[in-house]
Amino acid sequence: MSSFVWMKFLESAPERYDRGVELLSGGRIADVYEQIAEQVASPGKRILDVGCGTGGVSIACAARGADVVAIDSNAGMLDIARAKPVPADRGGDVEWLEIGLAEIEDRFSEAQFDAVVFCLVFSELSPDEQTYALDIARSRLVSGGCLVIADETLPSSRLRRLWYQMRRLPLIAATYMLTQASTRPVEHVADRIRDAGFGRVEEARLWGDTFFVARAVREDVGR
Repeated sequence: MSSFVWMKFLESAPERYDRGVELLSGGRIADVYEQIAEQVASPGKRILDVGCGTGGVSIACAARGADVVAIDSNAGMLDIARAKPVPADRGGDVEWLEIGLAEIEDRFSEAQFDAVVFCLVFSELSPDEQTYALDIARSRLVSGGCLVIADETLPSSRLRRLWYQMRRLPLIAATYMLTQASTRPVEHVADRIRDAGFGRVEEARLWGDTFFVARAVREDVGR
């Protein structure tokens, strides 16, 4: 799989985002959206999609009957998301909001959502921001609510990791020159999720061990 370091470049041109991510993922990103929706969405479920981008996850969840609050700080991405049809046959809906991660705490009450999703978001956050995101997500979930994080990661094999990093270096340099920003593979996500107080953490590796989908549950026993 080509590196998602080009995400920042694509975000600077929202009209190219969907096509770009489709190419970067080898045509597999739609399957990830559906896999996430399958884990969290059903009629009447309330879902917070953080960094929703052009709405792939949000629309997949609404198609399964969930009520989604989709937030992103990029107005151009939201404009594209809003223009997409949301299937209405199962009663799901999407509310698109132009707000960022730091505004969640003031905008939404605690224990408001059945699921919180971060798809292709954690790779753009610093470790401190990831910790903050996990704490906020946990506080906004109901007891038994579900957290899902999907993103780029490093292969576990030393040889494959070395090859992956060598292939990624020129993309990092080019993207930084274009956008003055970059992304980083997310490592040890299961440990970070457990440290934030979640239980039953499951992590699936995809695409040659370079992408993961992690799922966890808010459990309040002993806290």
